[in-house]
Amino acid sequence: MTQSDIPNFAEALREVAQARNINELALIEAFEQSLSQAYNRNVEPDKRVEVHLDPESGELEVLIVREVVEKVEDENVQISLADALELDPEVEIGMEMEFPVDREKFSRIALQAAKQTLTQKMRETERNLVFNEYKDKEGQVINATVVRMDNKQNYFVELGAGEAILPPREQIPGERLLNGNRVKVYLKEVRKTPKGPTILASRADERLLDYLLRQEIPEVANGIVEVKAIAREAGQRSKVAVFSHNSNVDPIGACIGHRGNRIQAVTGELGRERVDVILWDGNTREFIRNALSPAKVGFIEVNVDTGEANVTVTPDQLSLAIGKGGQNVRLAAKLTGFKIDLRETQAVSDLDAAMQQAMQEEAMSSETSSSAKSAFDALFKDAKSVATASPDGTQDIQD
Repeated sequence: MTQSDIPNFAEALREVAQARNINELALIEAFEQSLSQAYNRNVEPDKRVEVHLDPESGELEVLIVREVVEKVEDENVQISLADALELDPEVEIGMEMEFPVDREKFSRIALQAAKQTLTQKMRETERNLVFNEYKDKEGQVINATVVRMDNKQNYFVELGAGEAILPPREQIPGERLLNGNRVKVYLKEVRKTPKGPTILASRADERLLDYLLRQEIPEVANGIVEVKAIAREAGQRSKVAVFSHNSNVDPIGACIGHRGNRIQAVTGELGRERVDVILWDGNTREFIRNALSPAKVGFIEVNVDTGEANVTVTPDQLSLAIGKGGQNVRLAAKLTGFKIDLRETQAVSDLDAAMQQAMQEEAMSSETSSSAKSAFDALFKDAKSVATASPDGTQDIQD
């Protein structure tokens, strides 16, 4: 095999590196390693082989390396001092000598094996580039293009240099995405696998809603209005608790916008998912009360240690408090972090007066306070637990 028979690998690698945005020197190093392995495996298996490719001239050199020793134990990797001195009078024990390989030994089998190994190295390099690029974007929302759906109902979206999977659990229920659709996705996880990087995207995550609020509402973006908590059931309904750091700015009004234009821009990206904006309150009872809107509820008893809240509701507000399929109380529980137990009562309208009277009587006399407590408890004699919802989404509705 003559020099003219050997392709200009340096030029070819340079073109590949530019086309695939891969570091040229790293690609040359990968080629040298792959050819070394292929030559060693197919031509001279037991010898130590080194390959050098000059990126400028394109000159390819394959060398057999042998160590100079006093007594040879393995002639494949060693050479005796006596033999070495005949080749180089200045050589010493412990030095290494390189012996160029005859180009005729660059068998086509070795070159083909090198090509296959090089292809694998290129894929690994590209995979690492994709992983490194999107690992830094984990937890961000980016624009993507829908490219296909498989038979397991997984959508695949093109991010640019990489592709992400949108499994059914991360999709907005009922949303149909067509090839070529542009959508916003939340990058939930980027991890390495034997087959390359896996990028998990989501349109159901509450952090996508948080991002959209910051994009569409300037007061949220600049920190005047703070999103304190989000509870979301993708595609159906969400609750967002907001708080204003400026007493002159109404946080709910800022989020809804003129004629609802701001919140409509948010819901439009989420398939018309309903988004309720409620006022966050540092007082736990008031926060729970707000979270259960649009229902108007009565007395709220909170146990911070157990994370439970008992809420009394009149019959006319009960269905609103529970919501369709229990959704309202379930979202309120997620939003506040409290397990909410709704209790139906007939006497909520008289509650404030009864409480005030009980407190006055307690201050006057311990005896009368006892009777006041009895009178107060009588208000709830017919109270009945009708619905319970937990922050984790579990729910119990009782007859």
